[in-house]
Amino acid sequence: MAGMEWQQIAEFAIYLIVAGAFSGFLAGLFGIGGGTVLVPAFYQVFGAVGIDDAVRIQLSVGSSLALVAATSWRSLAAHRKRGIVDEELLRSFRISVPFGVLIATLLLSSISSYGLRAIFAAVCFAIAAKLLFGRDSWRLGTDIPQNPIRGIVGTIIGFLSTLMGIGGGVLNNTFMTSYGRPIHKAVATSAGVGLLIAIPGVIGYVWAGWQKAGLPLLSTGYVNWLAVTLVLPLSLYVTPMGVKVAHALPKRQLEASLGLYLLSVAVRFIWTLV
Repeated sequence: MAGMEWQQIAEFAIYLIVAGAFSGFLAGLFGIGGGTVLVPAFYQVFGAVGIDDAVRIQLSVGSSLALVAATSWRSLAAHRKRGIVDEELLRSFRISVPFGVLIATLLLSSISSYGLRAIFAAVCFAIAAKLLFGRDSWRLGTDIPQNPIRGIVGTIIGFLSTLMGIGGGVLNNTFMTSYGRPIHKAVATSAGVGLLIAIPGVIGYVWAGWQKAGLPLLSTGYVNWLAVTLVLPLSLYVTPMGVKVAHALPKRQLEASLGLYLLSVAVRFIWTLV
């Protein structure tokens, strides 16, 4: 961040604050923890202030996970007040999801910046296509399977979400609705999945980026606490607003809105790969 004028720093701070408000709203609306907003936002801001490309996407993902932990907790509390969280499914994910996080953390140092961006874009695009063009008849079953299938799915959700810096909502939403669960229940439960991912994920990104060259000031590993501090307060404040809107929207509108948003994110990251 050296060499920047104070006016430029203020502009980037405002950009992060706006991104935080948007991510908090989406955390409540879609149960996604806001990572799909924050990772692209952080990626642009860190690039603009001169962060080395070798650590830029990792720093974006790690900082996003730190915020996902807070927004997911706030979202889960708001959804629980409405009594629609699938507590049984959430409890069954307590081991498999963090296990997926652990695998992703161990592999993180061997995955390039290009690879992380490609994974982010591919997963967003695939889920957007399912949400936008899927039909109610496109189901894998009438009830969510038990172990070992459930455990395998939980591990995959934890693994991919950690690499993407998201709260697992987009993946868990797809999993639950593919087995006939209502989208509103899926959104509510995904907030809890976000906690299972974000807490060990933050620890993993701190460890993986410990004393890496090219990190900005106020960073602990791949987590930049200045960015987290700027974004967090407003993000937490607006999360309940997103929850309120989510419960007011019809099922199809909620799915289509999430699908369009994920498609825009995928296109943005594909653009950085070419």
